[in-house]
Amino acid sequence: MRDELLINITPSEQRAALVENGVLQELFIERASRRGIVGNIYKGRVSRVLPGMQAAFIDIGLERTAFLHASDIYKPADGGGDDSGETVILPKPALSITDLVSEGGEILVQVLKDPLGTKGARLTTFVTLPSRYLVMMPKSESLGVSSRIEDEQERQRLRDILESIVPPDSSNGYIVRTAAEGASYDALRADMMFLDRLWEGIRKQAGNVSPGKIVHEDLALALRILRDTVQDDIERIRVDSQTQFERMRQFASSFLPELTEKIELYSGRRPIFDLYGVEEDIGKALERKVPLKSGGYLIFDQTEAMTTVDVNTGAFVGSSNLEDTLYRTNLEATVAIARQLRLRNLGGIIILDFIDMAEPVHREKVLHALQAALANDPAKNQVMPVSPLGLVEMTRKRTRESLEHILCIACPTCEGRGSVKTPQTVCYEIFREILRQHRQFSFDELMILAHQDVIELMLDEESTGLAEITESTEKTVRLQSESLYAPDQYDVVLM
Repeated sequence: MRDELLINITPSEQRAALVENGVLQELFIERASRRGIVGNIYKGRVSRVLPGMQAAFIDIGLERTAFLHASDIYKPADGGGDDSGETVILPKPALSITDLVSEGGEILVQVLKDPLGTKGARLTTFVTLPSRYLVMMPKSESLGVSSRIEDEQERQRLRDILESIVPPDSSNGYIVRTAAEGASYDALRADMMFLDRLWEGIRKQAGNVSPGKIVHEDLALALRILRDTVQDDIERIRVDSQTQFERMRQFASSFLPELTEKIELYSGRRPIFDLYGVEEDIGKALERKVPLKSGGYLIFDQTEAMTTVDVNTGAFVGSSNLEDTLYRTNLEATVAIARQLRLRNLGGIIILDFIDMAEPVHREKVLHALQAALANDPAKNQVMPVSPLGLVEMTRKRTRESLEHILCIACPTCEGRGSVKTPQTVCYEIFREILRQHRQFSFDELMILAHQDVIELMLDEESTGLAEITESTEKTVRLQSESLYAPDQYDVVLM
């Protein structure tokens, strides 16, 4: 497998594309005007406590207050805090939110989820600090190894190293990340020392800033990708900015020396994303319809509540029988669905409507193929068995906005509905409005302002209806086309 990471830098935007065997698999976008805030640590002020929801709204200096649930709050060791500020994890059952925070109080929080749509950021007081090989959990004494490391001997080796380098009196917990597979004792120890220094700096900074201010900001996209995403199977990392290239090399030499030689400066005349066809794939990822090589296709519909994916055979007619055609189309769709979910960064509840198959064994094989295709997805997902209605329900963890929400806004004409009224419907609404105005007001004539298609319809197919309206009201009706009007927009002006 040939994996490459492409990084495109402009003054206002950073983009990173993960390409596997020439195919775009994942895209990351960060804009200077709206940088993601996941991982940032803030000193917040409690603005409102909601006992009924067991939650509080926290002002961290953003446009919308952020959301903090009781389950995401540490409990002071003695129930009311002490001079040292030491905390322990909440016991079960958890205390009420009113026992944990109060309006006007100050609290150190970390962002779990970016603001999505009309929802504010999701917060936690369980701070985590990632490095290349470890994740530090201040005020937690637990030690663990990523479940993605499956080899039991390697898991035990890493756990033994972790236990040997953590001081006996440490009040911090650590998790060994997947990238640490095969890492040495010295590498893990260096990571731990770095995280210890970072946390001490954060604690000092928290005491110096006022509520509503940031205490610690996560790395910019290009460096964050190096830390969190790059695995050993990445053959090279290409960046098209000299300045960012030097920063990445310097960062890698300090923290990720094995990646230093893989980072290359791209200086070609052709844009790097054009060279690999990434721009074209981004455009396709914003479309509802995704064609399959066989002739079938997928339809993606993203709503506030969930995402639905519909599988269709399209032009694929198969070569043997109907059942085999449906089965092969569904198998092909599983790979495309897994890629599109990752590329579009779709999360939350996802409903997959595969083509109905008569054979139970085929349904099981399609479900297993879907699970296998999702195995390499870094976002946590869960796939449920096929429902009695033939649907597959799944969830995918959502921590940032989808590609569509980052790059697009709702259509100003249909306002996200995906449809507008037909010219004929608008014509009849205008006729009813004329009668309504005639019964309520006195006037000599009126003017209809509408889209050109509506005006042309009133002068052609609906001319009889317009004549009857004019005759019954005994008023003069003037028509005027407005090029800037939406298809279903109109005005009836009394003269």
